[in-house]
Amino acid sequence: MNWWPYNLDRIGIALLEHLYLLIVPITIAFVISLAVGIYSAKKPRLYSFIMIVTGILFAIPSLALFALFIPIFGIGTIPAIIGLAAYSLMIMIRNIATGFQNLPPEVIDAAHGMGYGRWRRIYEIELPLALPFIIAGLRIASVTVIGIATIAAYINAGGLGTIIFEGLDQRYPEKILVGGALTSALALSVDFSLSTIERKLRKTTGGAM
Repeated sequence: MNWWPYNLDRIGIALLEHLYLLIVPITIAFVISLAVGIYSAKKPRLYSFIMIVTGILFAIPSLALFALFIPIFGIGTIPAIIGLAAYSLMIMIRNIATGFQNLPPEVIDAAHGMGYGRWRRIYEIELPLALPFIIAGLRIASVTVIGIATIAAYINAGGLGTIIFEGLDQRYPEKILVGGALTSALALSVDFSLSTIERKLRKTTGGAM
C-alpha cells in the first residue's frame, strides 16, 4: 500500500535513467540523420534506398532488435542506446529530407545568384527554413523512443520500464501505474514542448515555405 511515497528516490533514479535513454540515442540519431537527410534529399534513388533500410530496422520488434546487439555488446544501456537510435533514424531522416525537398526554388535561386556557396547556403538559408520539419521529426522520434525505452528494462538498461515490469511480475498495480503515468507524462511533456517550438518556427518561416 502507498508504495510510491516511500520510494521517491528510486522513482527519481528510474526517471533519470529514462531521460538518459532518450537524450543519448536521440542525439546520436539526430547527428546521423541530419547528415544523411541533407545529402540524400536531392538524390531520389539514394533516399528511397535509405528509407527501405531504415524502414526495415523500424519494423523489427523492439525486444528482438535489442537482442541482436546483446552477443556483441552484452546487456545494459549500450545495446538499448544503439537500438533506440536505430528506431529514430527513419523518422528523422524522412523529416529532414522532406524539409530540404520542400524548400522554395526561388529562394534557393536567389541565394545562388547572391553568390552563396553550397555550405553557406545550407547553413544560412536552407537549414533555418527546414527547421519546422526537423523539429517535427525530432518530436515524433522522441515520443517513440520514450515508449520503446520501457522495453529496454528487459535487457537491464534501467528506466521507468523497470518499475512497470516489476509491477507486472509482482502483480503490484501501484508500480505499474506509477511507471506508466511517468512514462506518459514524460512523452506528453516532450511532445508539447517540441510542438510549441515547431508551431513558432512554422509561423516564422511561413512566408518562405
